[in-house]
Amino acid sequence: MMDYIKWIRRKVGNEMIILNFSGAIVINTEGQVLLQRRRDNNAWGFPGGAMELGESAEEAAIREVQEETGLTIVVEKLIGVYTKYFDKYPNGDEAQTITFFYQGFISKGELISSNEESAELQFFNLDKVPELFNQQHIDAFNDFRTQKVGVFR
Repeated sequence: MMDYIKWIRRKVGNEMIILNFSGAIVINTEGQVLLQRRRDNNAWGFPGGAMELGESAEEAAIREVQEETGLTIVVEKLIGVYTKYFDKYPNGDEAQTITFFYQGFISKGELISSNEESAELQFFNLDKVPELFNQQHIDAFNDFRTQKVGVFR
């Protein structure tokens, strides 16, 4: 599968583009949520990443969770689509990020300790979630906590 972001960035450099992401709020049997401490900014967020060409948002969320955590998930529902957000990355890239957030549960796999994208992976009680790295993740978590679904912003 082609790395879409690298391909498009070769054409436009660091300029503002629209990027599509999928993420998942993964729940374990104790009702805790899985967070990833990212290597690029050393901050906590939900597992997820960029959609690749030819992939659905749901397929991207499942793939990204597996790549970043070692876990296979089953998507239960769409929490929401978060569209009016902007990020500037450590390398200078700028993007309006559109993220589809899903809720899912673990169907198989073993949680890895770390990899090239994840410095750390940990389950947290809902009232002990650390500060999340951007507003999209904060908004999705707040919507999850209040059991909203079908959110669009």
